[in-house]
Amino acid sequence: MRRILEIEGLNPRDCIVVADDRNNAPMMLSEALKIGFHPDFMVRIRADHVVTGSLMEILPLMGIGEPRAGAYPSGNEVIREFIHACGILVPLLSSLVGLSPVVLLIFAVVLLYSISEWAMMKGGNVPIFSQIIRMASTHVEAYGFASAPVFFALGILFTLILFPAPVSGGAVAVFAFGDSAAALFGKAFGRRPLPFDKGKTLEGSIAGFLLGFLGALFFVDPFKALAGAAVAMFIESLPLPVNDNLTIPLAAAVTMVLVG
Repeated sequence: MRRILEIEGLNPRDCIVVADDRNNAPMMLSEALKIGFHPDFMVRIRADHVVTGSLMEILPLMGIGEPRAGAYPSGNEVIREFIHACGILVPLLSSLVGLSPVVLLIFAVVLLYSISEWAMMKGGNVPIFSQIIRMASTHVEAYGFASAPVFFALGILFTLILFPAPVSGGAVAVFAFGDSAAALFGKAFGRRPLPFDKGKTLEGSIAGFLLGFLGALFFVDPFKALAGAAVAMFIESLPLPVNDNLTIPLAAAVTMVLVG
Protein backbone atom coordinates (compact mmCIF):
# COMPACT_ATOMS: atom_id res chain seq x y z
CA MET A 1 0.00 0.00 0.00
CA ARG A 2 2.75 2.42 0.93
CA ARG A 3 4.61 1.53 -2.27
CA ILE A 4 1.54 2.37 -4.35
CA LEU A 5 1.16 5.70 -2.57
CA GLU A 6 4.81 6.52 -3.18
CA ILE A 7 4.45 5.77 -6.88
CA GLU A 8 1.36 7.97 -7.10
CA GLY A 9 2.95 10.70 -5.02
CA LEU A 10 0.26 10.55 -2.34
CA ASN A 11 0.50 11.07 1.40
CA PRO A 12 -1.12 8.39 3.61
CA ARG A 13 -2.74 11.20 5.62
CA ASP A 14 -4.72 12.12 2.51
CA CYS A 15 -6.14 8.61 2.16
CA ILE A 16 -9.42 7.15 3.37
CA VAL A 17 -9.55 3.38 3.72
CA VAL A 18 -12.90 1.59 3.91
CA ALA A 19 -12.54 -2.04 4.95
CA ASP A 20 -14.76 -4.88 6.09
CA ASP A 21 -12.59 -7.87 6.94
CA ARG A 22 -9.07 -8.91 7.86
CA ASN A 23 -8.08 -9.30 4.21
CA ASN A 24 -8.22 -5.51 3.97
CA ALA A 25 -6.30 -4.93 7.21
CA PRO A 26 -2.88 -4.43 5.53
CA MET A 27 -4.30 -1.36 3.75
CA MET A 28 -5.28 0.29 7.04
CA LEU A 29 -2.23 2.50 7.44
CA SER A 30 -1.90 4.23 10.78
CA GLU A 31 -1.85 7.71 9.20
CA ALA A 32 -4.95 7.18 7.02
CA LEU A 33 -8.57 7.68 8.02
CA LYS A 34 -9.80 4.15 8.62
CA ILE A 35 -13.50 3.28 8.32
CA GLY A 36 -14.85 -0.17 9.09
CA PHE A 37 -18.04 -1.10 7.23
CA HIS A 38 -19.81 -4.00 8.95
CA PRO A 39 -16.29 -5.06 9.93
CA ASP A 40 -14.97 -8.20 11.52
CA PHE A 41 -13.16 -7.85 14.83
CA MET A 42 -9.71 -7.32 13.28
CA VAL A 43 -10.88 -4.30 11.28
CA ARG A 44 -13.08 -3.07 14.13
CA ILE A 45 -10.07 -2.85 16.44
CA ARG A 46 -8.06 -0.74 13.99
CA ALA A 47 -10.83 1.46 12.59
CA ASP A 48 -11.24 5.14 13.46
CA HIS A 49 -14.95 4.89 12.68
CA VAL A 50 -17.31 1.93 12.36
CA VAL A 51 -20.45 1.93 10.22
CA THR A 52 -22.97 -0.87 10.60
CA GLY A 53 -25.85 0.64 8.66
CA SER A 54 -26.06 1.89 5.09
CA LEU A 55 -23.09 2.78 2.91
CA MET A 56 -24.49 6.32 2.83
CA GLU A 57 -23.43 6.70 6.47
CA ILE A 58 -19.81 6.64 5.32
CA LEU A 59 -20.12 9.83 3.28
CA PRO A 60 -20.18 12.33 6.19
CA LEU A 61 -17.08 10.66 7.61
CA MET A 62 -15.38 11.39 4.29
CA GLY A 63 -16.41 15.04 4.44
CA ILE A 64 -19.30 14.63 2.01
CA GLY A 65 -22.61 15.93 3.30
CA GLU A 66 -23.58 16.92 6.81
CA PRO A 67 -22.26 14.81 9.69
CA ARG A 68 -24.86 13.17 11.88
CA ALA A 69 -24.09 12.56 15.54
CA GLY A 70 -26.95 10.13 15.84
CA ALA A 71 -29.84 8.72 13.85
CA TYR A 72 -33.06 6.94 14.55
CA PRO A 73 -32.83 3.18 14.10
CA SER A 74 -34.31 1.89 10.86
CA GLY A 75 -37.45 -0.19 10.78
CA ASN A 76 -35.34 -3.29 10.16
CA GLU A 77 -33.23 -2.55 13.22
CA VAL A 78 -36.26 -2.03 15.44
CA ILE A 79 -37.82 -5.31 14.30
CA ARG A 80 -34.50 -7.09 14.72
CA GLU A 81 -34.00 -5.86 18.27
CA PHE A 82 -37.64 -6.53 19.17
CA ILE A 83 -37.14 -10.17 18.15
CA HIS A 84 -33.92 -10.15 20.15
CA ALA A 85 -35.70 -8.81 23.25
CA CYS A 86 -38.33 -11.53 22.91
CA GLY A 87 -35.59 -13.97 23.87
CA ILE A 88 -36.66 -13.36 27.47
CA LEU A 89 -39.74 -15.45 26.71
CA VAL A 90 -37.62 -18.59 26.24
CA PRO A 91 -36.70 -19.16 29.92
CA LEU A 92 -40.27 -18.28 30.87
CA LEU A 93 -41.54 -20.93 28.47
CA SER A 94 -38.99 -23.38 29.84
CA SER A 95 -40.31 -22.85 33.36
CA LEU A 96 -43.82 -23.69 32.15
CA VAL A 97 -43.28 -26.70 29.88
CA GLY A 98 -39.81 -27.92 30.86
CA LEU A 99 -36.39 -27.67 29.28
CA SER A 100 -36.59 -30.59 26.83
CA PRO A 101 -39.50 -29.24 24.74
CA VAL A 102 -37.82 -25.83 24.60
CA VAL A 103 -34.54 -27.37 23.41
CA LEU A 104 -36.40 -29.19 20.64
CA LEU A 105 -38.22 -25.98 19.73
CA ILE A 106 -34.94 -24.05 19.47
CA PHE A 107 -33.44 -26.74 17.23
CA ALA A 108 -36.55 -26.66 15.04
CA VAL A 109 -36.42 -22.87 14.71
CA VAL A 110 -32.71 -22.93 13.83
CA LEU A 111 -33.37 -25.61 11.22
CA LEU A 112 -36.23 -23.65 9.66
CA TYR A 113 -34.15 -20.49 9.72
CA SER A 114 -31.24 -22.23 7.98
CA ILE A 115 -33.55 -23.68 5.33
CA SER A 116 -35.10 -20.26 4.80
CA GLU A 117 -31.69 -18.60 4.43
CA TRP A 118 -30.58 -21.24 1.95
CA ALA A 119 -33.81 -20.85 -0.02
CA MET A 120 -33.45 -17.05 -0.11
CA MET A 121 -29.87 -17.35 -1.34
CA LYS A 122 -31.24 -19.47 -4.19
CA GLY A 123 -33.96 -16.95 -4.96
CA GLY A 124 -36.77 -18.78 -3.16
CA ASN A 125 -38.41 -18.37 0.21
CA VAL A 126 -40.10 -20.16 3.08
CA PRO A 127 -43.55 -18.66 3.74
CA ILE A 128 -43.71 -16.35 6.77
CA PHE A 129 -40.18 -17.23 7.88
CA SER A 130 -38.47 -15.57 4.91
CA GLN A 131 -40.66 -12.49 5.23
CA ILE A 132 -39.69 -12.05 8.87
CA ILE A 133 -36.01 -12.53 8.03
CA ARG A 134 -36.16 -9.89 5.30
CA MET A 135 -37.80 -7.41 7.66
CA ALA A 136 -35.09 -7.92 10.29
CA SER A 137 -31.98 -8.29 8.11
CA THR A 138 -29.24 -5.72 7.72
CA HIS A 139 -28.03 -4.57 4.31
CA VAL A 140 -25.04 -6.91 4.43
CA GLU A 141 -27.00 -9.93 5.66
CA ALA A 142 -29.31 -9.69 2.66
CA TYR A 143 -26.51 -10.98 0.43
CA GLY A 144 -25.49 -14.12 2.28
CA PHE A 145 -26.16 -16.48 5.14
CA ALA A 146 -26.63 -14.45 8.32
CA SER A 147 -25.15 -16.40 11.22
CA ALA A 148 -26.09 -13.98 14.02
CA PRO A 149 -29.57 -15.49 14.60
CA VAL A 150 -28.02 -18.95 14.87
CA PHE A 151 -25.58 -17.72 17.52
CA PHE A 152 -28.50 -15.98 19.23
CA ALA A 153 -30.36 -19.28 19.51
CA LEU A 154 -27.24 -21.20 20.55
CA GLY A 155 -26.39 -18.62 23.21
CA ILE A 156 -29.80 -19.05 24.82
CA LEU A 157 -29.71 -22.83 24.37
CA PHE A 158 -26.30 -23.31 25.99
CA THR A 159 -27.21 -20.98 28.84
CA LEU A 160 -30.39 -22.91 29.62
CA ILE A 161 -28.62 -26.27 29.44
CA LEU A 162 -25.45 -25.40 31.34
CA PHE A 163 -26.85 -23.27 34.15
CA PRO A 164 -29.68 -23.86 36.60
CA ALA A 165 -32.77 -21.74 36.90
CA PRO A 166 -33.18 -18.97 37.89
CA VAL A 167 -29.60 -18.02 36.92
CA SER A 168 -30.14 -19.13 33.33
CA GLY A 169 -33.28 -17.01 33.12
CA GLY A 170 -31.52 -13.98 34.55
CA ALA A 171 -28.62 -14.34 32.12
CA VAL A 172 -30.93 -14.67 29.12
CA ALA A 173 -32.90 -11.63 30.32
CA VAL A 174 -29.71 -9.56 30.55
CA PHE A 175 -28.80 -10.71 27.07
CA ALA A 176 -32.24 -10.17 25.54
CA PHE A 177 -32.95 -6.74 27.02
CA GLY A 178 -29.41 -5.42 27.46
CA ASP A 179 -28.05 -6.17 24.01
CA SER A 180 -31.18 -4.84 22.31
CA ALA A 181 -31.18 -1.65 24.37
CA ALA A 182 -27.49 -1.06 23.71
CA ALA A 183 -28.04 -1.32 19.96
CA LEU A 184 -31.14 0.88 19.76
CA PHE A 185 -30.11 3.54 22.27
CA GLY A 186 -26.59 3.60 20.91
CA LYS A 187 -27.94 4.20 17.41
CA ALA A 188 -30.38 6.91 18.46
CA PHE A 189 -28.51 8.71 21.21
CA GLY A 190 -24.89 7.57 20.99
CA ARG A 191 -22.41 10.45 21.01
CA ARG A 192 -19.33 9.00 22.69
CA PRO A 193 -17.73 6.04 20.87
CA LEU A 194 -15.93 3.56 23.07
CA PRO A 195 -12.14 3.84 22.69
CA PHE A 196 -11.64 0.14 21.96
CA ASP A 197 -14.62 -0.28 19.62
CA LYS A 198 -15.77 2.74 17.63
CA GLY A 199 -18.93 0.89 16.63
CA LYS A 200 -20.24 0.96 20.22
CA THR A 201 -21.08 3.99 22.35
CA LEU A 202 -21.01 4.81 26.04
CA GLU A 203 -24.68 5.80 25.92
CA GLY A 204 -25.64 2.47 24.38
CA SER A 205 -23.65 0.52 26.96
CA ILE A 206 -25.27 2.42 29.84
CA ALA A 207 -28.75 1.81 28.42
CA GLY A 208 -27.92 -1.86 27.91
CA PHE A 209 -26.70 -2.17 31.48
CA LEU A 210 -29.83 -0.56 32.94
CA LEU A 211 -32.32 -2.52 30.83
CA GLY A 212 -30.39 -5.75 31.29
CA PHE A 213 -30.36 -5.22 35.05
CA LEU A 214 -34.12 -4.60 35.12
CA GLY A 215 -34.78 -7.66 32.98
CA ALA A 216 -32.68 -9.90 35.21
CA LEU A 217 -34.65 -8.80 38.28
CA PHE A 218 -37.53 -10.94 37.03
CA PHE A 219 -35.39 -13.99 37.78
CA VAL A 220 -32.61 -13.24 40.28
CA ASP A 221 -31.83 -10.99 43.23
CA PRO A 222 -30.55 -7.43 42.65
CA PHE A 223 -26.91 -8.23 43.38
CA LYS A 224 -26.75 -11.04 40.82
CA ALA A 225 -28.68 -8.91 38.33
CA LEU A 226 -26.27 -6.02 38.83
CA ALA A 227 -23.15 -8.16 38.45
CA GLY A 228 -24.51 -10.07 35.47
CA ALA A 229 -25.58 -6.92 33.65
CA ALA A 230 -22.23 -5.21 34.26
CA VAL A 231 -20.18 -8.12 32.93
CA ALA A 232 -22.56 -8.69 30.02
CA MET A 233 -22.27 -5.10 28.83
CA PHE A 234 -18.51 -5.19 29.23
CA ILE A 235 -18.39 -8.27 27.00
CA GLU A 236 -20.83 -6.62 24.57
CA SER A 237 -18.53 -3.64 24.22
CA LEU A 238 -15.44 -5.66 23.30
CA PRO A 239 -14.44 -6.36 19.67
CA LEU A 240 -14.11 -10.11 20.14
CA PRO A 241 -13.65 -12.73 17.39
CA VAL A 242 -16.55 -14.77 18.80
CA ASN A 243 -20.11 -13.59 18.12
CA ASP A 244 -21.39 -11.80 21.21
CA ASN A 245 -24.77 -13.51 20.91
CA LEU A 246 -22.92 -16.51 22.26
CA THR A 247 -20.59 -14.87 24.76
CA ILE A 248 -22.94 -12.39 26.47
CA PRO A 249 -25.47 -14.80 28.04
CA LEU A 250 -22.77 -17.28 29.03
CA ALA A 251 -20.64 -14.56 30.63
CA ALA A 252 -23.66 -13.20 32.51
CA ALA A 253 -24.57 -16.67 33.76
CA VAL A 254 -21.02 -17.46 34.92
CA THR A 255 -20.91 -14.14 36.77
CA MET A 256 -24.21 -14.77 38.53
CA VAL A 257 -23.04 -18.20 39.65
CA LEU A 258 -19.74 -16.83 40.95
CA VAL A 259 -21.33 -14.03 42.97
CA GLY A 260 -24.10 -16.30 44.26
